[in-house]
Amino acid sequence: MNDTDRAGSQAPDGSPKLPRLPPLAGFDGTLARRCTESLRTAILDLRCRPGMWLGKRDICAQLGVSRSPVSEALARLAAEGLVEIRPQSGSYVARLSMEKVREGAFLREALELHAAERVAPVADAALLAALADNLAEQEAAQAAGDHPRFYVADAAFHELVLDATGFPRLARFSRTAWVHVDRARRLLLPEPGRLAATIAEHRAIHAALAARDPVAAREATRLHLGRLLAQLEPLAQERPDLFSRG
Repeated sequence: MNDTDRAGSQAPDGSPKLPRLPPLAGFDGTLARRCTESLRTAILDLRCRPGMWLGKRDICAQLGVSRSPVSEALARLAAEGLVEIRPQSGSYVARLSMEKVREGAFLREALELHAAERVAPVADAALLAALADNLAEQEAAQAAGDHPRFYVADAAFHELVLDATGFPRLARFSRTAWVHVDRARRLLLPEPGRLAATIAEHRAIHAALAARDPVAAREATRLHLGRLLAQLEPLAQERPDLFSRG
């Protein structure tokens, strides 16, 4: 029996009930696109944990939509590797994969190292001020213990540098490459000292850009991204329930 016919909201393996999903009103586009973004957000911010069953009836009830846009949303997320659709069983949040995390980190590093190197010689006052404001927002989020707020500011910091290259699609390419790393890195944010360390690493990038030193900017970016991957590697051993074996 698949989840089309299953009564109620009980997952096949007795896993927890679907958490509250972000409302569709927060997203643009078609109904299917908005369902996709709502589910993607819940998966990326770990409201929907790796391995969790995604019952279509529950999703439809929460979002107030029919089955068609939900089915389309799940198919799109499966194509991105965020959802696993199992015949005769239903849809599940894909477990994390260190292979995909390493691949995403490699692609993101290739983009960001070149971006930092390109931007440093031409970093202007507007960019530096925007980065400084962003760092202040990161510190405010840290002081408040607001991890979701910090995550938004963190992502915006990187996009400011990427956008400064003058290549308008670069930030989107980077987000796509980073999607699997994104999920894994959220597990690290509650760790003591991680927010402060991230801010210090961002400040080093800002200082290198302010000095208009492309070598220093590239190295500061490399150290920042490399430290994250080094912390994620042992996580797969510590939390095998969240990671696939492949």
